Amino acid sequence: MKFRKNNHLLYLTVVSIFLVWFIVAFLIYPNINIVYHTFFADGKFSIRAIEKIFTSARAVKGLKNSFLLAFTIMITSNILGIFVVLVTEYFDIAGSRFLSVVYKIPMVFGGVVLANGYLFSYGANGFLTRMLREVFPQMDPYWFSGYLAVVFVMTFACTTNHLIFLRNALMNIDYQTVEAARNLGAGSFYILRRVVFPVLKPVLLTCTIMLFQTGLMAVSAPTMVGGRDFQTIGPMILTFSERTSSRDIAAVLSLILGIAEMALLYVSIRIERKGNYVSVSKVKTPLQKQKITNRGINVVIHGLAYLLVVIYLLPLLAVVLFSFTDRYCITNGEFDPARLTLKNYMEVLTDSAAYKPFLTSIIYSALSALLVIVIVLICLRLILKYRNKATALLEYLLHIPWFVPPVMFALGMIITFDLPHWIMFNQPLVGTVFIMLIAYSVVMIPYTLRMLKSAFASFDTNLEDAAQNLGASGIRTFLQIVLPCIMPVVLAVFAINFNGKLSDYDISAFIYHPLYPPLGVVIKNNVSNNIEGDAQALNLVYSVILMIISSTILYLVYGRNSKRKEDI
Repeated sequence: MKFRKNNHLLYLTVVSIFLVWFIVAFLIYPNINIVYHTFFADGKFSIRAIEKIFTSARAVKGLKNSFLLAFTIMITSNILGIFVVLVTEYFDIAGSRFLSVVYKIPMVFGGVVLANGYLFSYGANGFLTRMLREVFPQMDPYWFSGYLAVVFVMTFACTTNHLIFLRNALMNIDYQTVEAARNLGAGSFYILRRVVFPVLKPVLLTCTIMLFQTGLMAVSAPTMVGGRDFQTIGPMILTFSERTSSRDIAAVLSLILGIAEMALLYVSIRIERKGNYVSVSKVKTPLQKQKITNRGINVVIHGLAYLLVVIYLLPLLAVVLFSFTDRYCITNGEFDPARLTLKNYMEVLTDSAAYKPFLTSIIYSALSALLVIVIVLICLRLILKYRNKATALLEYLLHIPWFVPPVMFALGMIITFDLPHWIMFNQPLVGTVFIMLIAYSVVMIPYTLRMLKSAFASFDTNLEDAAQNLGASGIRTFLQIVLPCIMPVVLAVFAINFNGKLSDYDISAFIYHPLYPPLGVVIKNNVSNNIEGDAQALNLVYSVILMIISSTILYLVYGRNSKRKEDI
């Protein structure tokens, strides 16, 4: 018994030392250091970096563009997200199952891959642009760039939260409340406005905040389709961080993002606390789809629903079809069935230079998804077993990445670890293969913590008590009793984290190893450096394979087991 207690004490000591080092080194110190580097670059307090920002027309314009994009996306993507959920889950629309599948395309065709798809379709060398120029020869080939192009791409890319969270909230509405309002003579749209939307208000608020954050911190879409006329903060921070002399400007810009992030979260918490939301009954009647009685409105909504299908499908189909064509078809935007070939796929699958970025992204995504789950499981074990001030502080600290924009975190890592540092045992981290693995893992901690904590909440602790009463050690009880019970959620979170980082560009662009560029960086560089020919062909194949992987993962997470969907 004494030996077991000593082992347990040793385990707690080792774990505690590791967690303290990890949190200080990667969650706290880089963020503090970026503030110090900004205002105490020469050892004395100075606001010179702030003066540089507001005397730079480019930087001021970038700030304005970022906030403009954030407010615009908050409106446009919210409208689109609400619409697609309503036409697939609330209103009785012909072909709603088909619509539901099409509207989920951004879940497997997003980020830098989606931006590349829209560029291939609507860009200067896109097939649709070439078709339009045959009809309108004077048309500007670079029409799809700038503010409106970025808004268009991000509006259709940012509806995934609506498809997951808003849809689930809508399906949980008690149909009895809807039926009661109808029996009192209320019309369909009055019920929607006065009965349904009040219940959905908390989820809509969350989606709105997340949209604002996404627009404010966007990197891939403004970089790829923004052009010179519409530059936002994210790409500017990336550009400034590449030069040591301008890193102070990048630091100030990232701090502005961080302040905006914290202010937004504070406002959202205040609104949620003051909110008075309609509750639903404990015994729910499943929601039934509502018919649109007004014939004219019904036709308009059906028309809009299927117009969106065209917009969603066009880039995806173009990417898939042209990935099987040769260089001539891709360069000239002409689809010729006679030129169909598997050469592009064979090159990616057999040429080490072509498939190396794929392996790099898969390895980084898998290892970071596994690492963050291990760290969070250890933390949750301590938080739930030892409820005290230390574990409460631990839980708060693990939410730091939610308050820090990814670009600010990446820049903090660069500034802090570009030289040997005592907290990293006098070893530099920038320029190594480990920095991106750490960055991927850190930014995934808050989401992983929330999901796995909910899984622990549904676990029957009597099973654990019984195992310990039978003499099983704490570690053995966790591995053989607790972990198998929550394994479905663990696997689901692993899959979602893996999927989310597979084509990452926003963080990777700052800290990737030059010899091991991940897929998101390679796709973006191919667009920037060689939009025609073989590079674009590789991008198309990369996109198709990524969609296959993402679709498979989503099917395994959401499609095979409805119980797993409830656990998530």
